[in-house]
Amino acid sequence: MTPRSKPQALYVHVPFCRSICYYCDFTHVMYSQDTADRWLQALSAEMSARDISRHLKTIYIGGGTPSSLNSGQLKTLLTLLDPCTREVTEYTCEINPETVDPEKAGLLAAHGVSRISIGFQTGSEKLLKSMGRHHSAADVKRVIDLFRSFGISNISLDLMYSLPQQTMDDLKEAVDTAIALNPTHLSLYSLTVEENTVFGRRGYESLDEDTEADMYEYICRTLPEHGFRQYEISNFAKEGFESRHNKTYWTYRDFYGVSCGASGKEGLTRYDVTPSLKEYLKNPLKREEIHLSVKDAMFEMVMMNLRLKDGMDLRLFSDTFGVTFEEAFRGKYEPLAENGMLTVTGGRAVCTEKGYHLLNSILADLL
Repeated sequence: MTPRSKPQALYVHVPFCRSICYYCDFTHVMYSQDTADRWLQALSAEMSARDISRHLKTIYIGGGTPSSLNSGQLKTLLTLLDPCTREVTEYTCEINPETVDPEKAGLLAAHGVSRISIGFQTGSEKLLKSMGRHHSAADVKRVIDLFRSFGISNISLDLMYSLPQQTMDDLKEAVDTAIALNPTHLSLYSLTVEENTVFGRRGYESLDEDTEADMYEYICRTLPEHGFRQYEISNFAKEGFESRHNKTYWTYRDFYGVSCGASGKEGLTRYDVTPSLKEYLKNPLKREEIHLSVKDAMFEMVMMNLRLKDGMDLRLFSDTFGVTFEEAFRGKYEPLAENGMLTVTGGRAVCTEKGYHLLNSILADLL
């Protein structure tokens, strides 16, 4: 495997929420001012101790809910990250409509944040309430207008489907509402009920597979009619607004992960910073590492890249591993190509439309 330069992407995890969504399985705790202050001190210590490049191209602040921090804490966080932003071309922050005001929006803009990701989820207030959300579609519009007034117009919305009790009419209304908000990007999330979530503890289930598939197909059919191109299995963007940061993951490039609950990848090492806030406050460098074999890394690169509509750059694969995709997967990719599932031509390995809907089967064959 050829040597790599330092990562050009940074993910920062903010583990706090003002309320807990019933479906959420990410690392999060209820916000308290004192704990958040101590977390910022630990984060500063971690950033100082790690050799993080000053030549980053993307930064993504996720959570949890980054906007759950009070204005002073948000300013501290953004100031801590300022030295890393000089060459950044996409700077994203996730927000919850319930926890944003003009002061916070102004701070994000002043520190160079150029992209906002909003947990829209659905336009139905009944469904939002059933999910533990405390905002409305009107609140989302208010926040979008607020950010646009500060010059941040690159807006991504999260859209969930296969929610308990969600009907196809509910979904159609949610899609219509999302489109009317005129975002530049939409990310789809099919509900997966995890055991340690409120939904899991209450015994809720996703909708049946056929209904879920119908909902997904409806979204995939409808969004392109309104100028959104599907560029990844669950992501749609208007021209020029694909998520550069998330494409770092999907093209299997290295990235830093900082703060408790964050993950990162550097070379043949994937790592997870401790998800325990208590442990992180004691030792912000505590993490679990997974050391990959070259064979594992090859498969993971293919697995991630084939999620993209444009597939995998064959030169990137050979430059990374010193062997071509055809050599690495000889005897495995040819039947997929013969069956019309995969094309390996023009410098790219790409799922056909038929193969794209059967990606898991393709990956199983390659594995």
